[in-house]
Amino acid sequence: MYSDSKKIQLIEEVLRENNLHVLKEIESVLKKSRKPALKKVGSAFDFVGLWNKKEADLIEKAIEEGCEKVNMNEWK
Repeated sequence: MYSDSKKIQLIEEVLRENNLHVLKEIESVLKKSRKPALKKVGSAFDFVGLWNKKEADLIEKAIEEGCEKVNMNEWK
């Protein structure tokens, strides 16, 4: 966390700054810092490209072999 002396030093630097572009950038950063961060909602598209074709085939095969078999007596 910034100390008060560091904050004062930054304020003094801003007061000495004459470059309009720099001042606008500082203003932009301050505005962004005041906005609450948006929570990103997950999507299936977030996983696109994580697996190559070979890996996807292996996972699909594992699912078919291990998850798609129903034992009707298991629940009795």
